[in-house]
Order: sequence, then C-alpha cells, then structure tokens
Amino acid sequence: MTPSIAGGPRVLVVDDEPTICRALSIALRRAGYEARSAETDDAAQSLLQTQHFDAMIVDLHIPDQRGDILFEVAAALQPHLRTATLFTTGDTSDRALELIAACRTPYLVKPFDLAELTGYMDRFTRRAQDVSA
Repeated sequence: MTPSIAGGPRVLVVDDEPTICRALSIALRRAGYEARSAETDDAAQSLLQTQHFDAMIVDLHIPDQRGDILFEVAAALQPHLRTATLFTTGDTSDRALELIAACRTPYLVKPFDLAELTGYMDRFTRRAQDVSA
C-alpha cells in the first residue's frame, strides 16, 4: 500500500456524480489536501487496496454498491477510516439515516457547505496525526 506523500493528507472522494467528485477534489486541494476520486465501488476498492488514505468522503448512494457497504470494506482494508469517514447524501429518508447511523460516522446532506466538509477533514486528519505522533 502506498503511504501518504508530501502533498497534504490524502482524501478519497467517492460519488457517482463526476461534477461532485471534481468540485470536492478542487475544494480539498485548495484546503491543502491531496484528493483522489472514484465514481464506482469497484474504482474505490481498487484505490483502497493500493493506496493509503487519511480520510474518506462517501456518497450513500452509488450505483454499484451502497456507501455504507463500501464503508465497511474500506474500514476492513484501512481500519483508521472507521473514524475518518464522512457520508454525504441527498436522501434524508429514515432508512438512509439509519444506514449512516449504523456506521457511526458524521454526514452532510446535499447541498452542503464546503467549509463544513473541510472542517470534518481537518478534524479527521488532525486526529490521525495526533495518534501517529
């Protein structure tokens, strides 16, 4: 697995909407992060198997897999992501919120404020740096 490289903490963005992946990647880079994106479960799992990520942003609904299932796979591959993942969703149904709550992670409802999203990434990556220090 490739470790983090000099470019800031690494964040994986998983969303089936290419414009959201691009927008979040740009916002994260401007905030000092190295961002990678995946639009499918398969692409995300491939990245998670070969690269280290300090944090992850996952849409609850991606076409080939639910985000909560991808979250469990990611946490099995990179256990620190269990406490460094943020869900995003446009679905505020009881079922969607139950799925996210079962993962015990924070979430943002689309549309969301980018400052709030980067605030979560700051907290996740600062916590990771504190643990490794």
